[in-house]
Amino acid sequence: MGEKSENGGVPEDLFNGLKVTDPQEAECAAPAASHTKDHQPQSKLLREVEAHPQEEQGEEEHFHDCSASFEEEPGVGKVEDKPDDGVDSSELDEEYLMELEKNMPDEEKQKRREESTRLKEEGNEQFKKGDYIEAESAYSHALQMCPSCFQKDRSVLFSNRAAARMKQDKKEMAISDCSKAIRLNPSYIRALLRRAELYESTDKLDEALEDYKSVLEKDPSVHPAREACMRLPKQIEERNERLKEEMLGEFASLPPSLSLSLFLSLSLYHK
Repeated sequence: MGEKSENGGVPEDLFNGLKVTDPQEAECAAPAASHTKDHQPQSKLLREVEAHPQEEQGEEEHFHDCSASFEEEPGVGKVEDKPDDGVDSSELDEEYLMELEKNMPDEEKQKRREESTRLKEEGNEQFKKGDYIEAESAYSHALQMCPSCFQKDRSVLFSNRAAARMKQDKKEMAISDCSKAIRLNPSYIRALLRRAELYESTDKLDEALEDYKSVLEKDPSVHPAREACMRLPKQIEERNERLKEEMLGEFASLPPSLSLSLFLSLSLYHK
């Protein structure tokens, strides 16, 4: 993979040559604002946070690219990273949120979307200043406001919060945010690349390889993904061989009867 920016950020040059033009579907009854497709140089399409997401994905023009979840309850403080699963316990399921908003007037949805846009821009400014804690908080508040029917808007916010959390070395929470962004928008290449990098940095090489392959299926021109798909299989094979040697070493230190018993058990398990 290309060079990584400090504290786990994704350098802009990783995304050179990437072009994504997936327009957002009309997911709310309220009339969506018109969105122009401004084709900018490809080297500017993918950044750590999306300053101009309209260049990439239609309705995402209102949002940056930081992974977060609007599911945090109002008034809940910043959630600490949880190395075990990276899941924010204060966040609600998207489908449940959609059910809660079922009877919300269209006008109210639009007002909430506008406020979430303002908060997103606030987060972008904080991110540019290097205040990643405040950026994360702003993106979280934007997700609290953004109606769940604006799925691609929310996917960008999740991806943006992931970027802010990466800068704070909250890798598991960043992975969780990227996964939420991808569930809301499966063709979101930037979120896939970001999650692949996070998986690789946490030694989850198999998961990283799968994400890089998914990126290539969507856009074969993405060089970092192509390079990773050539590099990671050998790393995975070397890791597996190393683990096998370590396991054999453990067997050698056991009494012969117990060692044989475990060996036979493992042999039967792998049949």
